[in-house]
Order: sequence, then C-alpha cells, then structure tokens
Amino acid sequence: MDAHPTDIRGVLIQAEKARLLLPNASIAEVLSFATPEPVDGAPGWLLGRIRWRGWQLPLVAFTRMAGLSEETGEPGNRVLVLKALGGNPAFPYFAIVTQGYPRLVTVSEDALQPLDDGDDGLPDGVFAKVQLRDDEALVPDLVAAEAIIQRGLAEADAVPTV
Repeated sequence: MDAHPTDIRGVLIQAEKARLLLPNASIAEVLSFATPEPVDGAPGWLLGRIRWRGWQLPLVAFTRMAGLSEETGEPGNRVLVLKALGGNPAFPYFAIVTQGYPRLVTVSEDALQPLDDGDDGLPDGVFAKVQLRDDEALVPDLVAAEAIIQRGLAEADAVPTV
C-alpha cells in the first residue's frame, strides 16, 4: 500500500476496555508505569502526578475519565506522555495509562470510517468513534481532555508545577 499525501502516522493504544487512536506526533514518550504521587481531593481518574524531565505531570486513567472503565493503573502498564495542545505554558504535557506499547499505523482516508455513537453520545474527552481497518477505536479530543484535567486539578487545588 503506497502512502498518499493525506495519510498521517497514528498510534493505536490499548487502554482498559477501549482502544485509542492518536496522531503519532502527539506522543512525547512512552514510560514504564510507576506509582504516581497522590493528589489529595482529585477525581478518581486523576491517578496522581509523575515526574518527567523536570515536570510533575498529571497521570490520567483516560477510560475512567471518559466513564468507560474503573481503570486504576498497575505495574506492567505503560504511561504515555502526551503533548498538550491547549496552549497553557504551565500545562505543556500530561500522561495517560495504557496497557501496552502503542502500535504505529498509517491512517488513510479510505481506511478510516466514522462509527455511529448511538443515542448515548460520545464519552467525555472523546472526539469520535472510528473503524480503522479491523480496529474499532476512540479518537480522544485532546483539548477537551486537557480542560477536564485542568478542572480536576483546580478542584483538588493542585495546579501544574515545574
């Protein structure tokens, strides 16, 4: 299969009870899971903070935030550090728990089909449900997810720190 100018490189990420599809460029690094530093008063999906390159990043159970699972993160999981897109200089990155390494995929217009989200609508922080060849996946709305995370940190009175 030849690449076309409109094709993009993406990654499929297995999370608990869902597969996520993200642009490859949104991932800064993949780390091994380590128990995060707790954030008092945080929502259950905000697992805590991890240290990464001088930053303390919020670690999020994305599928729990979206209301799809009770994911908590555990040894053997991976952590994806994602580039924040919201433009907040105090919040340039955040991290999500995954159940393995991302799988690099080519996303072409003819291989990507939207799926009906049904009567329930899309979960929080999700832009779309799609079918990419044989894989059903959720496309996170990273800007909306960042806003949800920032609200969760504000409610816990735990602003991002360097």
